Amino acid sequence: MKEKKEIGLHEAYYNDPVKSDLDIFGRESDESRRGFLKKSSILAMAAMVGSNIPFGSNMPSGLIPAALADSTEPFKIEGKDGLVYLNDRPVNAETPPHLLNDEFTPGKHFFIRNNGVPPKKTENPDEWTLEIAGESCEKPTTFTLKELKEKFKHYTYALQLECGGNGRKEVNPPAKGNQWTTGAIGCGRWTGVRLRDVLEYCGIKKDAVYIGYYGRDTHLSGDPTKEVISRGAPMEKALEDESLIAWAYEGEDIPLYNGYPLRLVVGGWPASVSGKWLKKIVIRDRVHDGKKMNGQSYRVPKNPVAPGTKVADEDMEIIESMPVKSLITFPKSGVRHELNKKFKFNGKAWAGDLEVTQMEVSIDFGATWKKVKKLNKPLNRLAWQSWEASVKFPKTGYYEVWARAMDSNGVKQPMILPGWNPRGYLNNACHRIAVLVV
Repeated sequence: MKEKKEIGLHEAYYNDPVKSDLDIFGRESDESRRGFLKKSSILAMAAMVGSNIPFGSNMPSGLIPAALADSTEPFKIEGKDGLVYLNDRPVNAETPPHLLNDEFTPGKHFFIRNNGVPPKKTENPDEWTLEIAGESCEKPTTFTLKELKEKFKHYTYALQLECGGNGRKEVNPPAKGNQWTTGAIGCGRWTGVRLRDVLEYCGIKKDAVYIGYYGRDTHLSGDPTKEVISRGAPMEKALEDESLIAWAYEGEDIPLYNGYPLRLVVGGWPASVSGKWLKKIVIRDRVHDGKKMNGQSYRVPKNPVAPGTKVADEDMEIIESMPVKSLITFPKSGVRHELNKKFKFNGKAWAGDLEVTQMEVSIDFGATWKKVKKLNKPLNRLAWQSWEASVKFPKTGYYEVWARAMDSNGVKQPMILPGWNPRGYLNNACHRIAVLVV
């Protein structure tokens, strides 16, 4: 007799939230995906959270009660390993710094940033279609993935992608959204065709100013008419050599939660510009106005503001190139070290559209800095860079090792949180690890 596999609460909801509602709580919702049609089901949920739920009838379906969402029940996604899960609906997970020590981030360690529910994995990726359209497209065309591979030259570039909200956890007053620490970053070799080649094949009208994308992920509400996210980039960024329509990562299929089988990769800009599960690209005669292009999403104040300031939408501007930043990826914070030995450590640095030209480290909380001798050049433009350093400690005790990078414009990382903004974007403060010298 086949043994029945037991799965955790998070895994069950990850696999099928509506079915989990029914299996676990006996809950069926109406077409609005709100409410409990049976009183017994809300009683079942109340029993699990240990109290009655006065407003339970308003609770959206497919949602784990917050009281249970912190459960330590194991939750794993196929193909991923070692990530720290911040959210399960949508799934968002970051990479601890020590798992970013490879020259290029393995797919299993690449962070997950979702806004909706990914499509089910297709069994026929070659038949996946991509439509090119928009008011500034001369010859709207639909390609299968197989046709893209056959019709256009292939390119491979190492490109770093970082979520615009990476580091949000340090922001005070706190900002809404996933509380990323340092791990919403990854860099690897993406393979695909140049976005420029495909757009030029379809014809770009003279009035084109922007591109926008659409993916096949679905809205958390289950409403197929609602957009999840649809962002884009100015034509000059879209037409760069390194902007790809990619189907492979580190020589393999892109992991499902990172956009399998087809995604945009626009290195150096917020990763939200690099649309996943790509189904359509539009060439626009205006700044793209898709979901999360307007309001406060992926925007920062045009001018510095005091922490906690409410900023009007018209005083915000779209984030473009990400700021200079670095991480110490070896050793893991909290290491013990012998006094008479050199302390060797290393990490990664990146600078959006620019290059990192200098790394410095400090062991006295930033009072003095030592220039790092080994800073490798990027494999190609928009790839992160590896660096190595060593220091000697003067006496035993608790130390913090800090690192900061400088970009090709001479701009260095701030030692602490840079200017506050309402959504907690662009925190590029110095990374630090703890070392106990004995």
